Amino acid sequence: MKKTIIALFALAVLVSCQSLKEEFQPVFTVKYSNPPAYERTVPATTHTIAQLVSKYIPEKPMVINEDIVISGIVSTTDQPGNFYKSFFIQDETGGIEIKVGKNSLYNDYLPGQRVSVFCRDLTLGMYGYKTGNYGGMGMAQIGFADPSGTYETSYLESQMIINDHIFRGEVEGLVTPQVVTAASQLPDPKTATQATHPLVGSLVTIKGLKYAGETFVLLYLDSTKDKKSGTNRVFLSDSNGLGKFGKTHGITTWAMSENKMKEHLLAGDWDDAEVASGSEYLLDEDGKHVTLGHPMLKGDGSYPGVEKAAYSVSQYFTLGGTSVQVRTSGFCKFADVEIDPAVLKGEKTISVTGVINLYQGSIQITVNSLDDFVVE
Repeated sequence: MKKTIIALFALAVLVSCQSLKEEFQPVFTVKYSNPPAYERTVPATTHTIAQLVSKYIPEKPMVINEDIVISGIVSTTDQPGNFYKSFFIQDETGGIEIKVGKNSLYNDYLPGQRVSVFCRDLTLGMYGYKTGNYGGMGMAQIGFADPSGTYETSYLESQMIINDHIFRGEVEGLVTPQVVTAASQLPDPKTATQATHPLVGSLVTIKGLKYAGETFVLLYLDSTKDKKSGTNRVFLSDSNGLGKFGKTHGITTWAMSENKMKEHLLAGDWDDAEVASGSEYLLDEDGKHVTLGHPMLKGDGSYPGVEKAAYSVSQYFTLGGTSVQVRTSGFCKFADVEIDPAVLKGEKTISVTGVINLYQGSIQITVNSLDDFVVE
């Protein structure tokens, strides 16, 4: 037993000495050289925006299988909230929307910054194309394939995918908007695309716009249900429930926040509006005869069947007889700003700076901020 204790003591002393020996070993002071900085190589531009869009066939979104690279200057910002999870770039041939599924893109893609897009495996599609006499062209976009099939493109949401396809360059200077003073300068919304008209998708200033006394809003009874179903939609348009407000439906702001929408709804401004009017109609119970549906009013003023939310508004203006819709998001910071009464009365015109969009054969313009409206 005594020998065992002595052996354990000797072992402890040996371990302790070894620990002290290791503790007082010289510190390793050799410095490795710094690793090289990671640099993403920006691919060389191969196509203009017009050349890329020329490959698009209506209603046939195309997964790009070539090493196509486009490049342009950022012309939009989502900071005021009128653009959502996307930004536009433009070159000398036109502009195009890049669908990046992130908020606060203004931190990464600055107005005036050069951005290149490596398009292989991305989808070239169009939003807002419609066939028929009352239709026309929409806006070509770059995004990802939409697995649901609801739209022709969806957002690039994975940061790894974004990094593989979107390349940020230097800030070269803000885009100078092209000035439009005559209807003849505007694109033909029935036929034009970025491939045929350089103003499509580009930043412009349209001067001399006169208020047309008309708005358009699409309300939903339930956003969780089919948004294309005639039984789930209410068109506040020139053909639905004109009532005491005519074609404006009492909407005198650029758009409507949720609170502003509730004000209109509960004030009874849209009591005469009917479900599924506009270009779509409901069938009677026999499935044969067409009716305009039923009024939204439920009898107690609460409108339980109408979803109370922020809504985008198209305010209609004209330039030399051509209609131009100023499209504004209900989620933007200036949604509830009142339009100058003199403009609404037709006593004054405005100039608007924004990106020209096409939607179902209509010309639309989307501004970056409230400063883009100037009363003339």
